[in-house]
Formats: sequence, C-alpha cells, structure tokens
Amino acid sequence: MKVVTWNINGIRTFRSGIKRALDSLDADIICVQETKVTRDLLDERTAIVDGYNSYFSYSRGRSGYSGVATYCKDSATPFAAEEGLTGLLTNHEGAVGCYGDHAEFSSEELQLLDNEGRAVITQHKVMCQDKEQTLTVINVYCPRADPEKPERKQFKLEFYKLLQCRAEALLKDGSHVIVLGDINTSHRQIDHCDPSDADDFGENPGRKWLNSFLHSLAEEEDSDEEEPDEESEVTDPVNGGKFVDTFRYFHPSRNNAFTCWSTLTGARQTNYGTRIDYIFANYQLAKEQFVAADIMPEVEGSDHCPVWGQMSCSLLPSSKPPPLCTRYLPEFAGKQQKLSRFLVKVDQKSIESEQKNDLPGSQEEEEWRENLNPLGAGNNASKKRSLTTDTVVPKGKKTKTANASTKRQGSLLSFFKPKLTNVKQCEKATSGEEVTSSHSDQISSSTKQESSVSDTIAADTERVFDTAAETDKKTKHLTPQTTVGHSQAKKGATLGFWKSVLHGPPPPPCCKGHGEPCVLRTVKKDGPNMGKQFFVCARPQGHASNPEARCNFFAWVDKGK
Repeated sequence: MKVVTWNINGIRTFRSGIKRALDSLDADIICVQETKVTRDLLDERTAIVDGYNSYFSYSRGRSGYSGVATYCKDSATPFAAEEGLTGLLTNHEGAVGCYGDHAEFSSEELQLLDNEGRAVITQHKVMCQDKEQTLTVINVYCPRADPEKPERKQFKLEFYKLLQCRAEALLKDGSHVIVLGDINTSHRQIDHCDPSDADDFGENPGRKWLNSFLHSLAEEEDSDEEEPDEESEVTDPVNGGKFVDTFRYFHPSRNNAFTCWSTLTGARQTNYGTRIDYIFANYQLAKEQFVAADIMPEVEGSDHCPVWGQMSCSLLPSSKPPPLCTRYLPEFAGKQQKLSRFLVKVDQKSIESEQKNDLPGSQEEEEWRENLNPLGAGNNASKKRSLTTDTVVPKGKKTKTANASTKRQGSLLSFFKPKLTNVKQCEKATSGEEVTSSHSDQISSSTKQESSVSDTIAADTERVFDTAAETDKKTKHLTPQTTVGHSQAKKGATLGFWKSVLHGPPPPPCCKGHGEPCVLRTVKKDGPNMGKQFFVCARPQGHASNPEARCNFFAWVDKGK
C-alpha cells in the first residue's frame, strides 16, 4: 500500500490531465492540498476520474482559497469518508465518527475551524499480518501564521489542537491513523534551510506542538547511513507523542531534504527551502507496517513537492464508495435536479408577513408557493391560468397602450450619431424630388440657427483642406523613397518626444558579487516604503555560503534619475 501527499497550489497544476498526473504518482491513496476550488467551481473532469473515487472539502468563506481532496484508487475505496475535523459538516451516513472532547472549543470556534476546507478523512480496511484492521487517513492543510495578522497565529494553534484531538480519539477507538499533508511548520533545524535565531528556534509555538504530537526518535548523529539499523527501534511512547514522522524514521540525519520553496525568489534552483509536508503515522503502524518513506523534489508544477510512504499491508476495498464521494453529487450523478435546490431557504414567519404586503396575483407570490410546496406546484396550474386572464392592475402603475406599443425603441447609437434627416431631404431636392413646404421651413430655420457654428467650422475646415492640398501636391513630386524616409523621420521624432516625456525604468546597476545586471523590485508590504523600488541581485535566493546564489547587493532607486 502506498500513500502520497502533495500541496499542488491549485488544481490547475494538473494541466496535462488529472488522470495522467495521478497515475504518474503511482499510489493507492493520493491526498492533495490547496486545490483552490469551491463547490460551485468543481467540474466533472476534476471530480470524476476514471479508476479513482474522490472526496473534496471546500472553503466556504473565500473563493480560490484553501481546499483539500483525496483521490483513492477503486482498489482502495474507503468504507467511510467525512469532511472536516469537527463533525459539523457531516449530515450523511457513512461518517467516520470519533470526534474527541471539544470542551475546550466554543461552537463558533469549531465552525470557523471547519469553514476553510482544510480536512478530509477517509477510513479503510487493511490486511495486516493476516488480520483485518482499520486505517484512517486524515488529509489536512494546516493554516499559515501570517505575521501581519496575529489572530491567524491563534487560529493555527487552535487547528493543531483540534487535529490532535481527532487523531488521538480515532487511535483510542482502535484504528490505525495516518495524518498527512501540509503542516506549515518545519519541525527541527535540519528541516529548515537557514534557521534564524538558532537558540529560539524551538520556541516557536508550532514546533512546540509538533514536539508534543510526535514521538522523538533516537538518532545516531554520528552515522551517515540512510537506512535505520536493525537495533534502532521506535521505543514505546509512554510519555511522548503518539505519532511518528515517517521520513525522519527512515532518514534521521539527511540534510537539505526540503519540500517547499519560494517561487518569488527562485529558491528551488538552489534548494533553499523548508520541509513542512509530512506523513505522520501512529507508533505501532510506523514500526510494524511502514517499509519506506521519502520526498519527490524532482516532481515540479507547484511550490511544494510530493511526499510518499509505503506499507507492507494490503487494502481491502469497499463494495461502493461512501456518500461523500463526488460521483454522488447531483450534477455528476445524471439526475434531474429540482429548482428548489438552487433557492435559499426562507423563514416561514418572514414569508407570511411579506405575503400580506404583496400585490394580488404577483409573480413573487407564486414563486414562494413553489418554494414552500415544490411537489404541489403542478396543482396550481389552473390558478395560474386564471390569474393571467383576470389580472388586477395595481394602482400607481401605468398600462401600455396600443399607440405606445407601436413606437419603436430608440437605439443607443442615436445619442452619438448626428441626425441625417435634413441631409436626406436636401439630397431629394437636388435630385428633382419635391419637398413639402413644412420640411423646407424646418430646414431653413435649422440652418439659420446653426449658421454661426457652421461658419466657424467651415473656416477651419477650409484651412485644413488647403494645407492638405498643398501637402498632396508636394508629395506627388516626391519619390517613394523620400516619402518613406519622411515617415520614418516623423516616427523617430514622435518616439523621441514620448521618451523625453515618459521616462522608462532606470538602467539596472551590476551587483558587486557577480558583476551581473540586477533586477528591479517593488515594495508591496504596508509601511513607509510601500511602493518604493529597489535593485537586487538577479540570481535565485540561496544560502550565504553558496557562490551560485544571490549576493547581498541592494540599492534603492533614485527618483531623480
């Protein structure tokens, strides 16, 4: 059995096709985070993949934000699935259950923690050493602590606490548990490219939680071997955490093993990143069933790379997917949907109070009747017909007359185009057609009113035509080559004028470390330097000891230049 976790930074990462991408990962259970897809944007190509059954969790507050999904091969179909960690989003049979003690959380906190689409739980049957057991896979995308938003730091810690509560409750119920995904915290200094404040590194609240959640493995720091010795075992976690970091279990001392890099600084080229994506397994499962775990930095397409783990146990698929499966969604199941599904539920009391103020026979009244009793809407067909024939015209509303209906609606272009009626009439007169006296009077009156304006326009146009005629006479005597040269000179003069008016970006200086042209950046962070521009080395970010990485050149742009 093989599991994979990958923060894909948007479902559009699978541009070559979702099935091809899932098949290339070659796993039974594939958990992806940060899908950035909401319920209304989920399409059939993403939800229904041949050979897989999928389970999604969506953000309910923001579009294009967060979201996780679990794709299981048909040979690994779970018998239970659930969205979220609290159980508040579960309103169907086939839920996982075992929610733990939520006494430390208020109802509002629980609702907010599950409101961003950060967890999907699937429960499977596995055969371990000829014995059928339960395995629960918790796919999570933990929040990021924004330094500019202190409330998000507390939100992240609350999410950690809720995740631990749920995982340990499932473990206590007798199930093996795997927690995998983007945890958004690097555990130790070895998991960070450049740990600042080494003395205070472990004081980070997220790392303190990981220390309590994970069992500390006995490492052989002097050994460079990748595989653990036969004598190195995971001791029984009596006082420590109940879960094991499977990557560090198999690679306790591997350096530069990162799973996330900054795309803004090109840090992946220099492997200047962090390891924040994990596969955690309960102590007994990691000790008895896991045979390998590693990262896949060669797989591109996101600012994260996949992480995989393999176990010796085999999966026992369910006969049919649980109700959370996307293939049961009405728009993908091929079932006709009722109009009432798209309508918002309204309070009964508010409906009655508003119905009293409605106009008799109004359309709103009939829509409310259909919403309240959608099945009995057909019985009201005769009433609707009678209402259409005997319609009471409300007071204050004017009815359209026959004369008004014959009047054509004016075009919007009529407000921008001049009326050509006078010109047409003049043309008819010159061609010999008769024009009525009333029309001629209108023409004469209008021409008198516009004579002052037309005289000034005519004088200007005469000047323009005179100059144009002179230039035409001159250009007739010129050769084609001189004409082209004249036009190019004119373009050059125009280009020089605009360059003198609109100054482009200043020429980039060369960095002192490599002597290469720098790149121009703009400060986007709120503060006194917001909007200011500066030059930095164009090379990707990396460790200070790496000569191929970015040097420390920095220069503000002088506005006077």
